[in-house]
Amino acid sequence: MKIGVSTSVVQRGRSGVAQYVFSMLRALLPHADRHQFTVFALEEDLPLFAFAAGKMKIVSVAEQYRPPVKDILWHQTVLPRLARAYRLDVLHVPSYRRMLWPRPCALVGTIHDLAPFHLPGKYDWKRMFYGRVIARRLARRQDEVIAVSQSTGRDIVEFFQLPTGRVTVIYNGLDHARFRPGPQADARALVAARHGLRAPFFLYVARLEHPAKNHVHLIEAFNRFKNETGSDWQLVLGGSDWHGAEVIHAFIRQSKFKKDIHCPGFVPDPDLADWYRAADVFIYPSLFEGFGLPPIEAMACGCPVISSTRGSLREVVGEAAATVNPEDTASLQRQMVCLATDASSREILRDSGLKRAQCFNWNKTADATLNVYSRAASGGRSRPHSL
Repeated sequence: MKIGVSTSVVQRGRSGVAQYVFSMLRALLPHADRHQFTVFALEEDLPLFAFAAGKMKIVSVAEQYRPPVKDILWHQTVLPRLARAYRLDVLHVPSYRRMLWPRPCALVGTIHDLAPFHLPGKYDWKRMFYGRVIARRLARRQDEVIAVSQSTGRDIVEFFQLPTGRVTVIYNGLDHARFRPGPQADARALVAARHGLRAPFFLYVARLEHPAKNHVHLIEAFNRFKNETGSDWQLVLGGSDWHGAEVIHAFIRQSKFKKDIHCPGFVPDPDLADWYRAADVFIYPSLFEGFGLPPIEAMACGCPVISSTRGSLREVVGEAAATVNPEDTASLQRQMVCLATDASSREILRDSGLKRAQCFNWNKTADATLNVYSRAASGGRSRPHSL
């Protein structure tokens, strides 16, 4: 097959969708001897795809198309012409905001979540309208739609009214070569040398987005935790500033424990596993996720996890995490106190997390995705399945 993949939504590599795109393409590399892959990437993102050079054709897209509105127009006007020029059998767009209306070949879209239907304040009104109305119509133009969790699959059927036979659930994977257990002492030494963190700490890795990522409730719970325990534990909020970040920073400044709350900014991919290994507890209180990669990445590195149950998170973490209602500050506080003061509870979650992480593998994800490409290209249909 001749397969095209649009990658303009990777946001310079600083998003969950970016990790999906990079990991998927890496897992598809062994199949490049049987299929022709054409990857469309913005000019300044080209170095991010160096790993695919020589095995996949990388087509440069002018930087003028990076702004969201121009990128949407590029997908609806320029990309269909490119798909015809390269005689693609199937074109995969890994974001519901960029799915095509024209049909130059078979179309596959990945929908990571339908957050606009669950979080009214997540975006401004224009983006909310696009996500709720325009994207629904675009989804109906796709031959096949991939959902990254059963929860997202149900949302697609309910809110977009797609037939179940056109929705395939394929879980995200894990790069087990990167995310694996290692000596905590070594990871702690690296973090201490770079960031001066020497006390035990809770880690949350997510862009600083308010209210969706729920940093404010977490900080409130941390304040209560510190008042109750008087411990030297600290809180690390790793991630780039996003919509509403100013609210989060203001809340931190108001905390009497602000010296124990650290915002190191975006965590580069090469450093991420060390952060997970160095942390004593990973906490993920997000208000909604279509999948939620960080909790299982942390599990794979041997870090015990406290997780929200919203969206797909209960489905993804299973019984391997301490779960909480993310808007119940007292519940968050109780779990933080429990794990900070009970080493045996941390060890139990560490062991169950390592087992849970083994359920996710990018090679399985890539194989299932290739099956979707083949079905779309042949015009076939099947019932949804999951990994």
